[in-house]
Amino acid sequence: MPEGDTVWRTARRLHEALSGSRLTGCDLRVPKLATVDLSGREVLETVPRGKHLLTRFEGGLTLHSHLRMDGAWRVQAAGERPRGGPAHQIRALLETADRFAVGFRLPVLELLRTAEEASAVGHLGPDLLGSDWDAAEALRRLLAAPARPVGEALLDQRNLAGVGNVYRSELCFLTRMVPWLPMGEVPEPERLLALAHRLLLVNRDRAERCTTGELRRDRRLWVYGRGRRPCLRCGTPVRAAELGPADARRPVYWCPSCQPDPEGLIPTS
Repeated sequence: MPEGDTVWRTARRLHEALSGSRLTGCDLRVPKLATVDLSGREVLETVPRGKHLLTRFEGGLTLHSHLRMDGAWRVQAAGERPRGGPAHQIRALLETADRFAVGFRLPVLELLRTAEEASAVGHLGPDLLGSDWDAAEALRRLLAAPARPVGEALLDQRNLAGVGNVYRSELCFLTRMVPWLPMGEVPEPERLLALAHRLLLVNRDRAERCTTGELRRDRRLWVYGRGRRPCLRCGTPVRAAELGPADARRPVYWCPSCQPDPEGLIPTS
């Protein structure tokens, strides 16, 4: 599941493969870009912004993509057969003399003026993996709605960019909070932000995401994806439910022993 660390690694791969080279071929397979050909333009850079990817070209153009749940970019040597899915799932092909990048199942793909990138990413909060990470501004945004559940606030990219569904469950576990705790009641919210920043920094260079410190396949995450299975800390069966606004509900996981709920915040149905 793409989160901020996954997108950061994807941006680095695209940047290393394409930047400084001119496109020898371009095929954007979405209706609104079907006639666009960027061939001949130099690729300047690819940068991540939260969960968004911005590939910039000479002439002031940016290709904006978003992976959402199952999108992916693959980088391969010229002449190879695209890997990553069937051909009908390809949404973008960017070719240089010796490399090409292929985007599969991209739910968002649009061409923007580089000067107008804010129309796509200007709403985002501080980027946890950005060079301009601003913890104070992220904290201000999180606390602006004190009644909102911490599990919702963390996932809102307008507060801070980069935390996804995996990290929100893991962060709540590591700070021993149920995801329904109101943001205004979170003890030491600065510590929560510092932990989020540290986890994404540690994982941005890893092929496999890990929050436990153990890299064995079944022991990398404390609670995420472990519904009804033993908590790795205490052995209590992990529980799962959905959390979020009606149009964006996502599963959340927690341990009822390690994350007590004395105020009865967890929904009963």
